[in-house]
Amino acid sequence: MQPNPSLVFFAFIRLGFALFCLPVLLAEAPRAQHVFIVSFDQAAPFNIEAASMPVFKKLATEGAHTWEAFTIVPSLTLPSHVSMLTGVGVQKHQVTWNDWDPAKPILTVPTIFQLARTHGLSTALVASKEKFKTFEAAGGIDFFELPDDYLCDGIAAAAIRAIKATRPNLMFIHFGDPDFAGHLHGVRSQEKLAALAACDAAFGRIQAAIAEAGLADSSVFILTADHGGHDRSAEENELRAKRGLAPQPGTHGDATSDDVTIPWVAAGKSVKSSYTVTAPVLQYDTAATALWLLGVPLPAHFWGRPVVSAFD
Repeated sequence: MQPNPSLVFFAFIRLGFALFCLPVLLAEAPRAQHVFIVSFDQAAPFNIEAASMPVFKKLATEGAHTWEAFTIVPSLTLPSHVSMLTGVGVQKHQVTWNDWDPAKPILTVPTIFQLARTHGLSTALVASKEKFKTFEAAGGIDFFELPDDYLCDGIAAAAIRAIKATRPNLMFIHFGDPDFAGHLHGVRSQEKLAALAACDAAFGRIQAAIAEAGLADSSVFILTADHGGHDRSAEENELRAKRGLAPQPGTHGDATSDDVTIPWVAAGKSVKSSYTVTAPVLQYDTAATALWLLGVPLPAHFWGRPVVSAFD
């Protein structure tokens, strides 16, 4: 799963185009009644290839996928998820920090939850990190939970509660386990692969709950990640020690291929079968795709474009 240099080139061409051109995208009839965006934190394509993830891989094989989508720089959790869920790059949303601080500014661009709500759609967000309070503060979320049990089993239980309680039209689910393991044990460690396998099993339970609620035939899943990662060198950890910081095998945040290349999978209603997406997919295209599927018009300020090639 090595990145294609031509895709990187065209991705940056598209980024430049987005900076100077305003889209004119009108509302269309909904293609799905429910969209579930599932983010596996720090799940680089090379990790997914190595991990036991039968649920994820089945959807990738049967639906539409690319292993060469790209996140933003800095490739950090909060800035990347803000791009994923607002449809713009960091130059537009200006979120460069990576923590929750109520003293910091509320988002200055609308989230997809706010946009969906203005069109009468229900929304939900379940995540494993406090920094996702950024989205709660912005508003537009009917069901928001950061469960005390923030690992994948707790996330799955909270997501299932949300599905049963609200049958959301738009839902975002975040699994933090791979990131926790990657930082502690290394980006390519067995511990991280085990974390991904556990998240996959938890996601399978969520998928079963969606089917049990009678939503499967009218739903689309978008599976992706905020960023990848790389292992620190011994010299980097020596510098950390000199600064009084504990060694940290895994990290991310750079513009390296391992950090910015992410998976992108669509599966479900109206998705092409066994299709490989060959056009560049950028982090903020997820927001555009979700709204387009739900029939919500894209704002003029959006950088993201729907990944229309993935759908019939």
